[in-house]
Amino acid sequence: MFGGGGGLDPRKMEQMMQQMGIDVDEIDAEEVVIRTADHDLVFEDPDVTKMDARGQETYQVIGSPTERERGESEDPSGIPEGDVEIVAGRTGASEAEARAALEANDGDLAAAVEELE
Repeated sequence: MFGGGGGLDPRKMEQMMQQMGIDVDEIDAEEVVIRTADHDLVFEDPDVTKMDARGQETYQVIGSPTERERGESEDPSGIPEGDVEIVAGRTGASEAEARAALEANDGDLAAAVEELE
């Protein structure tokens, strides 16, 4: 369909995709989690590509997942480490204080920041 031999020139392929209304972006993801009823598939440092074809978004995840039982978390409180870092950095509080504020506010970043300011 797309010619023979050695394949298509990447610039030509990009031009064709633009003509068809397809945008492709690389996403700098640290982790991707796919949740099933029984377990989670966790991709650490995956290659993620987002393709938008006229409003229909498709994501491609490339990497080797590890399987984790549902409910098993690196942090038993369920508060993402990134959220703790955001609150601590924004307020100057310690990570322990930021985590406590997030837990007290059910993970609400804005409420935790407000509480600590």
